[in-house]
Amino acid sequence: MRIAMIGTGYVGLVSGTCFSEFGVDVVCVDKDVAKIERLKKGEIPIYEPGLDALVASNVKAGRLSFSTDLAASVKGADAVFIAVGTPSRRGDGHADLSYVYAAAEEIAHAIDGYTVVVTKSTVPVGTGREVEAIIRKVRPEVDVVSNPEFLREGSAINDFMRPDRVVIGTESERAREVMRQLYRVLYLIETPIVFTNRETSELIKYAGNAFLAMKITFINEIADLCEAVGADVHDVARGIGLDGRIGKKFLHPGPGYGGSCFPKDTLALVRTARDADSPMRLIEATVEVNDTRKKALADRVSAAVGGNLSGKRIAVLGLTFKPNTDDMRDSPSLDLVPALIAAGASVSAFDPEGVNEAKKLLPAAVAYADDVYATMEGADALVVITEWNAFRSLDLARVKALMAAPVVVDLRNIYDPKAMAEQGFAYTCVGRPPVAPSLRSVKAVEGAG
Repeated sequence: MRIAMIGTGYVGLVSGTCFSEFGVDVVCVDKDVAKIERLKKGEIPIYEPGLDALVASNVKAGRLSFSTDLAASVKGADAVFIAVGTPSRRGDGHADLSYVYAAAEEIAHAIDGYTVVVTKSTVPVGTGREVEAIIRKVRPEVDVVSNPEFLREGSAINDFMRPDRVVIGTESERAREVMRQLYRVLYLIETPIVFTNRETSELIKYAGNAFLAMKITFINEIADLCEAVGADVHDVARGIGLDGRIGKKFLHPGPGYGGSCFPKDTLALVRTARDADSPMRLIEATVEVNDTRKKALADRVSAAVGGNLSGKRIAVLGLTFKPNTDDMRDSPSLDLVPALIAAGASVSAFDPEGVNEAKKLLPAAVAYADDVYATMEGADALVVITEWNAFRSLDLARVKALMAAPVVVDLRNIYDPKAMAEQGFAYTCVGRPPVAPSLRSVKAVEGAG
């Protein structure tokens, strides 16, 4: 089989590459000439573990190629996937579908005969119907299918190769057969394939992301209550997560959700529901609570250093919204770091993969260190924003020696409060009872000074 993937962003590049690994001939198309030239040279524009090797092997095998020529790429294709961006529109939160509709218009004039056009981009309910209307004005024999992606940044290849499910929205048996052939490899490992209509398929994607965002926000509010009453949020999460009806995933407290999906998808679902006169109060509250949480992060840091950030040097570990990605979209760091600087603090930061993106989005006043320990030199507090594995096993004695004051604000709870107290740190975390620093360790530090 042969497919064209329109868009070489995160979804398009990963999906196209993984389809080629399934044995499908794939051409990935993008208007960005520089990006396509980089891909042809083997340079991957995003950080996703294992993607560079997978691209290289399939290009070498002749199953994967890259092009800026949409018309030539879609001719003769069994399926054409639309995987362009759908960012939130400024002002109203609706998904911006202009790229989707523009791609549909170009595809309509380029295909030659029966083709399945697939919306892979995350789109609101009813988008597939609009895409179909655009294309069928020119090519009435074409079928339009919804096939939402469920890729997690940092583990996207495994998510595509071994998914929990594949959702396909179409009522055309001919289109269903094309999609069955594309995903035939997954039938061998008995992956559930959910066939439904387009509207249901489109809503499944939004409902799934909104539910997970709500689950994260729920445990964050439970964490706040734990701090107020002296309970431990990790024990609460374990206690409820062992209930099979709830499950343990997405019950880890932190600074709030971010990334390319949850923020824009929850907003889009809220707007879609309002437009349909069926408002979703739970998701509206989820969006509001999460935004408020990220805006209040600087207050936690301020409290840890005595209530005044002016003149303080703050070391920040992690800038991306999650580990194993360079994605900065809606990361908690975008709220926290500017707020620290606005309050008079100086900020030194380190992230294993996100610095180049961070420099585009954070204030110019941020200083970026070359390694994790250089970030801490002379710091009045150390803040952990992203839970990169490299941060979990730091030499704590070295950390304390480098810092001006042994103050750690751990927004991801990657350390044990008792162990940190025994090392002499004033340790602030999320939703766990405070533990006073060991007096013996504090005296040892004072004596060393």
